[in-house]
Order: sequence, then C-alpha cells, then structure tokens
Amino acid sequence: MATAPERLLLRLEWKVVRRLDGRLQGAHRTAHRGSGIDFTGLRAYSDGDDARHIDWNVTARLDEPHLRVFTEDRELTVWLVLDRSASMAAGRPGRGKHDVLAELALVLARMFGRGGNRVGALLFDTGTLRVVPPGTSRRHTLRIGAELERTSEARGGATTDLAEMLDAAGRLARRRALIVVLSDFIGDGDWERSLQRLARRHEVVALRIVDTADDVLPEAGLIVVEDAETGEQLVVDSADPLLRVRFRAAVDARDARLAAGMRRAGVPVHRIDTDRDLAEALVEVVARTRDRST
Repeated sequence: MATAPERLLLRLEWKVVRRLDGRLQGAHRTAHRGSGIDFTGLRAYSDGDDARHIDWNVTARLDEPHLRVFTEDRELTVWLVLDRSASMAAGRPGRGKHDVLAELALVLARMFGRGGNRVGALLFDTGTLRVVPPGTSRRHTLRIGAELERTSEARGGATTDLAEMLDAAGRLARRRALIVVLSDFIGDGDWERSLQRLARRHEVVALRIVDTADDVLPEAGLIVVEDAETGEQLVVDSADPLLRVRFRAAVDARDARLAAGMRRAGVPVHRIDTDRDLAEALVEVVARTRDRST
C-alpha cells in the first residue's frame, strides 16, 4: 500500500512534473557548477593559470612550473531549506502553506534529481532541525517527503528565528551550492545579516509562500486573532476602519522590509500564493530567473 508521500509524489509527477518537463531542466543558470575535486594529472604552467593549483614538489623536481589538473564536477548540489514553523500551518485545509511547501519541495527535488543533481533538505522548526543528506533518486525524493510527513504537525509557542534557520543552512552546505529557501519569512532574528553571509558563498533563491490570511483581514465583525507562532490570542473588531488601515500598513511595511533585505543580499525572492497553480508559479519563477541572467 502506497504511503502518503508516495501518493503525493505520484500525483505531482502526473499533474506538475510532466508539465514542467523540458521547461525547468537547465533553466536555472548558475555561475557555480561543480568544484573540481578529481585529480587527473599534471601539465606545464601557462600565463593566466591559477597559481593556487601549482604543484610545488613537481615544479622543484622538474625546474619548471606545473599545475595539478582536476576533472570538473558538473553536478550541482541543491539544498532545500524548508520552514516547518507554526505560521506555515495557516491556510485552508489541504491547501495551507505547509501543503504548498511540501508540494514545492517534492517537485523541486524530483526535477533537480532527474537532471543528475544532488538534492538535500533541511527541515527547520525553532528548536528542531532535521537533515536529509543530498541524493538523486526518486527514492531519495520520497525520503524528503517522509521527513515532511513527520514534521507536518506544526508546534506553537516560539517565534521562528529566521537567522538561525539560515545559519543552519550555511553550516550544512560546506561546498558551494544552490540553496532554495521555502518559507513565509514570518519570524524574527537578524536574518538579513545571516542571508548576506549565506549569499556570499552560495547561490540563494527565496520562495516566499503566502496565504490570503497573511495579507487580508476578513471583515467579519468580532473575531479571535491568534499569533500562529506564539499562540497568543486577541479579540478584535475586524470591521473597525482604523484597525483595517493599521493592519494594511503593517502588511505593507513587512513586505517592504522583506524586499529591501533580499535586495541588499542580492537574493531573488519569488512569491508563491497558496491558491496559485503550482506549475504556472514555477514556470514564472524560471522566466524571472532567465530575465535576471540575460
């Protein structure tokens, strides 16, 4: 009997992956593919060569500069940084932010893995960190799905420390990699500095998962508003014009801070709405990535 991750991946392969075939393969351009770790031989030094690769023992023995030559590793290592904090549980049943995150993670792992790249995952909730080491197979994608299933019950009581999540990714990705951060970016911590450190060493892309509940206050009279991260509750009059103006201003300020921080770090951020068709959203991400590369 198929497990829940197997059923989800099968559905995504039919409804999303097949539609994206040929449109995402090779579409993400990166200047950092491979690290050249396999030694293949020596050759004489020429002007313009990287002096760091000179083999000084051979140079001294032959009295002529020689370089160590490596076979370039063309496979890309991809790390998916997956926010499993309490605020990711927002949204309607079956299509909340954590559901969309799971679908995105499986689609990206499958697509990158099919291209021969190694994909790992870091599942983060404040105080809890789960790691799936990089791999390439369909079974490996299912392993990521199984870990997502294990962390599907979001826990409240602590605000997400975005800086801690990004720092954990930096410690984990020791070789240069493509790091895709999937989060709603609702939290605290000096995340901008952590993001800048991460982006200096790796190529980083942010997929910001957003639900209507994040941006819109329903006009339904007296309602109970709960902080998804801390569990704190407050009764408010959602029809109060002043409250609605303040809420809109707070949302706009939050979005502006996020956009400015991403821009300063040189990290592209793509908005993925929970009510959006996943394949269409990913095609749009690729199109915007190509625009930045040209």
